[in-house]
Amino acid sequence: MRSSAATESTSDVALGEEAREVRRFWGRLGLPGLVDVHTHFMPERVLHKVWDYFDAHGPLIGGLEWPITYRKMEAERAELLREFGVQAFTAMLYPHKPGMAQWLNGWAADFARRTPDCLHTATFYPEPDVETYVREAVEAGARVFKAHVQVGAYDPADELLQQTWGMLAEARIPVVMHCGSGPAPGKHTGPEPIARVLARHPKLRLIVAHMGMPEYEEFFDLAERYDQVRLDTTMAFTDFIEEFMPFPRRALPRLAALGDRILLGSDFPNIPYPYVHQLHALERMGLGQEWLKAVCHDNAANLFGL
Repeated sequence: MRSSAATESTSDVALGEEAREVRRFWGRLGLPGLVDVHTHFMPERVLHKVWDYFDAHGPLIGGLEWPITYRKMEAERAELLREFGVQAFTAMLYPHKPGMAQWLNGWAADFARRTPDCLHTATFYPEPDVETYVREAVEAGARVFKAHVQVGAYDPADELLQQTWGMLAEARIPVVMHCGSGPAPGKHTGPEPIARVLARHPKLRLIVAHMGMPEYEEFFDLAERYDQVRLDTTMAFTDFIEEFMPFPRRALPRLAALGDRILLGSDFPNIPYPYVHQLHALERMGLGQEWLKAVCHDNAANLFGL
């Protein structure tokens, strides 16, 4: 499957022109730039394995045709975000098995040291030493954590993680979690497992990745119940996603009402369309300039004290 958005590739639109269009977008809103809470930087050999999985149309991406638009070297990708005017971004990385998270955290700490506009990102997995290395990451200055329930195939309510959730809630460090069942469901995806976590840790600063697609409304329920739950826009509302996991238009008033807890996310570089398409998709929701300003910059700037 190819979406209409996928036809807007970097082979058709020069990156320089795209950067100018991104800058025109936030300039029209009177913003100083963008804050993107969902971008991927990880060790190159790990990222290349991720790209190989996308190229193979793996089951975790629903078998979809998913060309990587920004298949570039690490330094080029970081510089491109800067050219777009992204003032702060993340290094979303995640383990798929035990014994991997601590090593990824070491890499991410080094990446944050040499990339000052990246929010120091860390991750974890349900394993016996998880509390120890998460505490080490917190003490090293981690500002956001990434959890991927679908790829990791674990229950976020696993007892091995309870102390970790409590630590992160107390430290007020946000966790971006892929817990929705898109683009393909996992054994522990959906709102119910994370609802059990929030029942025990109601102050956890959870950022639901991808707006919780396709369970948008169920994750809105959690955001309305818990005032520290937020959602990121990653891939939501784009032509690519709307073809098979459309956002229910009846939920637009709820999306508007949650405007102070929606954060810009893109999934850069692992997207099958230009970065600017995510911004245009947000704009065409028709929720107004103040909503866009909050989503594209102000909410994340307030959350991370930027």
